[in-house]
Amino acid sequence: MDYLTVVSKLRTNKLYLFSLHDIQVLFPDENLKTLKNNLTHWISKGRFARLKRDVYELKDISVELPDLYVGNKLYEPSYISLETALSMYSIIPDIAAGVTSVTTKPTRKFSNKYGVFLYRTCRPQAFTGYRLALYEGYKVYIADKEKAVVDFLYYRLRNQRSIDFDEERLNKVILKKIKWKKALRYAGLFNKKVIEAVNKCKRYILC
Repeated sequence: MDYLTVVSKLRTNKLYLFSLHDIQVLFPDENLKTLKNNLTHWISKGRFARLKRDVYELKDISVELPDLYVGNKLYEPSYISLETALSMYSIIPDIAAGVTSVTTKPTRKFSNKYGVFLYRTCRPQAFTGYRLALYEGYKVYIADKEKAVVDFLYYRLRNQRSIDFDEERLNKVILKKIKWKKALRYAGLFNKKVIEAVNKCKRYILC
C-alpha cells in the first residue's frame, strides 16, 4: 500500500476526512498494524493531518468541506440534529453557534479549523429518525423534522424542569405541518416526560 494509491482512492470516494475504519474498508487485505504505521509515518511527513484519534484529513485539498459533513465524520456514529437541524428547517430563527449532533457515544465537544462541534449522547434505541441527505454536494446524516424536535425537547428537559415555548420562538407555520404521531413515536423511545413535552408542544403550536 503506497501513499499515492491511498490518496487516489480517498479522493475517488470523496473521503477528504477519513477514519481508520475507512482505510480498512478501502484496503481490506492490509494488516491493521501496517495501516496504522503507514498513517503515522505519513502524518509525520505532513502528508495527512490528524483531527482527532483515528480521524484524519487529506492535506492540500482543493475543496471546501461543509461543516455538517465534518460533523458526521468527526465522531461516528452521529447525525445532525438539535439546534443545527431546527435552524436548517427554519423551525427556530437562530443559527446554531456550532454544529450540534446526537450520538450513542459519550457527550463530547471538539473545536478545529472547521468550527465547533457538539455531540449529545442518547440511548441506542433512540438513535433513529435520521436520513442520508445531500448537503453542499456531500452525503450527510441529518434528523428528520420530527426527530429534531423531539431531540431538542428531550435535551431541554434534561437541563430544566419545564419548557417555555414562547421563549423558544418556534415557527408555528412549519410545525403545524409535521407528523405529530411520528413525533410521539420518537418521544416514546425516551420517556414519559418527553411524550408529555411533545403533546404540550403540539397544543401550543395548534392553538
